[in-house]
Amino acid sequence: MTHKTGRRAWALALLLSAVALPGAAQATPADEARFKALYTREWAWRQALSASDENSGGQGVRAHLPDVSAAAQAKKLAYWTQVDRELDAIPAAGLSPTVREDYEVYRAQIAALRKEQEFRDYEKPLSADTSFWGDLTYAADSGFKTEADYRAYLSMLSEMPRYFAQQVTNMRAGLARGFTMPKITLQGRDATLTSVVDARPAENVYYGPFLKMPAAIPADKQQALRAEGLRAITQSVVPAHRAVLEFLRRDYIPGATTTLAAEALPDGKAYYRSKIREYATEDRTADEVHAIGLREVATIRARMLEVMREAKFNGDLPAFLKFLKTDPQFYAKTPAELLKDAAWIAKSFDGIASNWFGHLPRSRFAIKPVPADVAPFYTSGRGGPGIYLVNTYDLPSRALYSLPALTLHESAPGHAFQMPLANENDGQPAFRREVYISAYGEGWALYCEKLGEEMGMYTTPYDKFGMLSYQMWRAARLVVDTGIHAKGWTREQAQAYLRDNTALSDHEIMTEVDRYIAWPGQALSYYLGELAIVEARAKAEKALGEKFDIRNFHDTVLEMGSSPLPILRARIDRFIAAGGPSPYPKK
Repeated sequence: MTHKTGRRAWALALLLSAVALPGAAQATPADEARFKALYTREWAWRQALSASDENSGGQGVRAHLPDVSAAAQAKKLAYWTQVDRELDAIPAAGLSPTVREDYEVYRAQIAALRKEQEFRDYEKPLSADTSFWGDLTYAADSGFKTEADYRAYLSMLSEMPRYFAQQVTNMRAGLARGFTMPKITLQGRDATLTSVVDARPAENVYYGPFLKMPAAIPADKQQALRAEGLRAITQSVVPAHRAVLEFLRRDYIPGATTTLAAEALPDGKAYYRSKIREYATEDRTADEVHAIGLREVATIRARMLEVMREAKFNGDLPAFLKFLKTDPQFYAKTPAELLKDAAWIAKSFDGIASNWFGHLPRSRFAIKPVPADVAPFYTSGRGGPGIYLVNTYDLPSRALYSLPALTLHESAPGHAFQMPLANENDGQPAFRREVYISAYGEGWALYCEKLGEEMGMYTTPYDKFGMLSYQMWRAARLVVDTGIHAKGWTREQAQAYLRDNTALSDHEIMTEVDRYIAWPGQALSYYLGELAIVEARAKAEKALGEKFDIRNFHDTVLEMGSSPLPILRARIDRFIAAGGPSPYPKK
C-alpha cells in the first residue's frame, strides 16, 4: 500500500476525514459554477505541489520538485483555510445530488489537508517504508517518450539539492520540538540513501531512463542526454542524498524520540485523534476502535478454528500456526517461483472477473519484485496503477497460502484494478479520480480478499486460512494501533499480539509493527473500511432481495472513486432507493 498511493497521490492527499455540511439554503446554478471554479483552481494549485511516488502513474514526467519550505507550508495552511471559508459560503444542502456528493468529498479533502498543516506533519516527511527521497525513485519509471520528457527529468534531478535541503530543515524543526519518527523504526533506513550514494553513476537508479531510450530520439541527442544525465547524478543527485544520509546518521537518528505513542508527541492526544479521523474518515475514539478490534478478532478466531478442522489438523491453534510458519511445503524456493505463483493467481481472476464486475478497467498491470534496497523493511506486497510489487526478500517469510489473498488485495480486483477504474472515470472531477482515501481504498482491497472465498479463489483449506489470517491481521491492527498510540503498549506487546493471532512470519510481524509505530492511524483504515462495505452490501441485499445484482453493487462502489465512508454509505442508500441499477449506461 499501499501502496495502497491514483495506493496514492502524494502523501499530502492520501487520507481524508468527513465533515459536517453547512446550512440548508437553496443552491443556484451560479453556486454550482462557483464551486466548480473553486475546486478547479485549487486542484491545479495542489497538483503543482506534488512529487512523484510509487502510485503517481499517469502523471507523466515532472520537471519540478515542490517548494516544501516553512514559508511554503504557511502559504498552504492559509490557502486551504481560505478555501474552507469559500466552501462555507456555498449552500451545499441545495446542490444537485451529484454535485452535493462532489462537495462532500472535496470538503473532506480540504479539511484533512488543513489539519495536516496545522499539526505540521511536513516536519516528519517519512513513514515506515516511505520517505521523501525514496518516493522520488519512482520518477525513473514515468514512461519516457520524447526529448522533452528527458529534459523535464533532468530539471527535476537538478532540483534535488534544494528540495532535500528544505526537507532536512523541516526535519530539524521537528527534531527540535520532539516531533520525529520513533528511533526504533529508523533502523536500516539509511540503506535507500547509500544505494544511491555508493552506486556508480551509470548504475544509479536515476540513470535507468537513459539505458534504453526511444528510437524516435536521434542518436546524437541520445548521447547528449546521457551525458547530461550522468552529470546531473554526479553533481546533484548524489550530493543531495549524501547530505541527507549524513543528517540521518549524525543528528536525526541519535536525536529521535524513544517513545512509541503518537499521544506522546506534541499535542499528542489531539494529534492521534486527528489521525483516527483522517484514516477512518469518521470521528471515533481510540477506545471505540480498540473495542471493535477485540470483537472482530474473536469472530475471526472462531472461523480459523473451523478451517483448521477442515484441514484435518490434530492440535490446537498455536500448533497449527507453528505448522504453517515452518513447513517447507508452504514456501517458495526461489523468487521466480513466488512471482510466477502471483501471476497465476492474478490471471485466474481474469477468467471470472465478468461474473463479479460489469465494468472493467482498460489498463493492465505488471508484476515485479520489490526493489532490493527497500525490501528488508517493506511490506509483503503493494499495488497501484500499472503495478503489483511482490516482496521476494526472505522467502521463508512469504507464505504461499497467503499469496492468493495478497494478490487479490494488491492487484485485481484490489488496488491495481480499483485505482485505474477511478482514473478512467472521466465523469468525475480530477480531485475524485486521482486522490486516494485509505479507508475506501484499503477497505475495498481487504473486501476483495474476503470476496475471494465467494469467487472460489481459495482452492485449499490452507489458502482459506491464509485469507482469514490476513483478515485477522487487519482486525488485530485496530487493537495494536490504538494499543501502541493510546494505551501504552510496548513494541514487544504488539508483536506478541500478532504472533498469537495470525500466521504472519516473525519478519513480517516485526516490519508491520514498526510500520504502525511510524504511521499512526493508517492501520485502522483497512478493517474499518471493509466493515463499511460489508455492512452496505448486507443492507442492499436485504432491501433489494432478488433484484440485488452483485455486479451492479460492485460497479456502484467503484464508480464513486475514493470517498469517505459516510459518503459511501449514503451512495448505497441511493442505490437501494433506485432499485439497485448499474451506474453505467447499457450498451
